Amino acid sequence: MVFIRSVERSSVSDSEEFPFSLPLIRNLKPMDLSSPVTFLVGDNGSGKSTLLEAIAIAAKTVAVGSSSLETDPSLDQVRELADSLRLVKNRVPTRGFFFRSEDFFGFIKKVKREIQEFRDLEQEYGRKFTGYGRMLSMGSARAQYSALMARYGENPDAFSHGEAFLHLFKSRIVPDGLYILDEPETPLSPQLQLTLLSLIKTMVSQSCQFVIATHSPILMAFPEARILSIHGSEISEIEYDQVEQVSLTRSFLSDPENYLRRL
Repeated sequence: MVFIRSVERSSVSDSEEFPFSLPLIRNLKPMDLSSPVTFLVGDNGSGKSTLLEAIAIAAKTVAVGSSSLETDPSLDQVRELADSLRLVKNRVPTRGFFFRSEDFFGFIKKVKREIQEFRDLEQEYGRKFTGYGRMLSMGSARAQYSALMARYGENPDAFSHGEAFLHLFKSRIVPDGLYILDEPETPLSPQLQLTLLSLIKTMVSQSCQFVIATHSPILMAFPEARILSIHGSEISEIEYDQVEQVSLTRSFLSDPENYLRRL
C-alpha cells in the first residue's frame, strides 16, 4: 500500500510570484500518486521539480543535502506552495527522503565534516576524562563515526560521481519508505541507471513508494509505473511510448545522421 494516494490544492493563492506564476501550479488539479512508482516528465521549466519539492515539504520528508527542507533558503517560496497542498494519505511515512541531484555534493561534504567532528570529539574525550567515563564517552564518539563510515565509506570522495550517487541510494533506501527523487539519473551512466531500476524494483517489493521527476527513458520504462506528463498547465497520464523523450530518443538512435545534418 502506498503512502500518498493523491495531491491536490487545499487553497488557491492570488500571488503572481513564483511558484504561483507557473501555469502548472496556477491550475493544479488533483494528481493521482496511487502507483508504487510515479514519474513526472516534462520540459525544463515546466514546474515538475518545483511541484516535487513542494510535495516533499508537505510530506515532511528528510532531505539528503546540506540543509533541511525547513531551513533551505532556496525553498522559501516553495514552502508557501507546500502550505497550500493537501496530501491524501493511506498512511504516514516514517522512513524515506527527498533527493535533488544538485544537493549531493553538499551532502557528501556534510558527511565528511561529521566524520571528522566525531573523530575530534573522541580525541577530546580522551584528553578530558579518565577511567570508566573516558571509556564510555570515547566509545560513543567512535561508534558515531564508525556508523557513518560503514554507511558512506571512510572517504566518500573515493567513488566516481555516478558510483557515489548509487552508493548513497543503496545505503539510504530502506524498506517501507517514501522516496521523492528529482532527476536521480543526472550523473548515472545507462548501466548505472539500470542498476538503479533494479534497486527500485527490489524496494517496491518491500513496501516502498517512489515519486520521481526524470528525463530518462531508461528509468521511465519501469514496469507498471504511472507516468504523468506536464504540458503547460495540464498534467495527464500517458503511456511509455507516448513520452516525448522516449520517441525523440528512439528517432535519433534509429537515424542520428538525419538529426546531425540539421545542426
